[in-house]
Amino acid sequence: MQFGVVESIVLEKCKVRQETRYFIASLTDVKVFAKAVRGHWGIENSLHWCLDVVFNEDNCRIRESNSAENFSVIRHFALCALNQHSSKISLARKRRKCQYDSNFLLDVISHVVS
Repeated sequence: MQFGVVESIVLEKCKVRQETRYFIASLTDVKVFAKAVRGHWGIENSLHWCLDVVFNEDNCRIRESNSAENFSVIRHFALCALNQHSSKISLARKRRKCQYDSNFLLDVISHVVS
């Protein structure tokens, strides 16, 4: 087991901020470790960005018992279904089209089931 430290400098809205993150890993090669860290955050950022933009997840105020977790599972399923659909329109447009076109919704769901 190895411990890794990643120090990054972030420029956000004309402000510079330094972050230090610590990791526990089984990797011993520094280049492989750096690639793994970048890859992890790339996936995290793209997933959370999609959930926020397509489903406006950050503004969700569901707090009752398991409701937040249940809706998170539903959103992940819906995002996966929209990603698998073959149409060339954006995820946000696919989601909106599912709201008003039941045939399109059935087509999106059938891609997941088949």
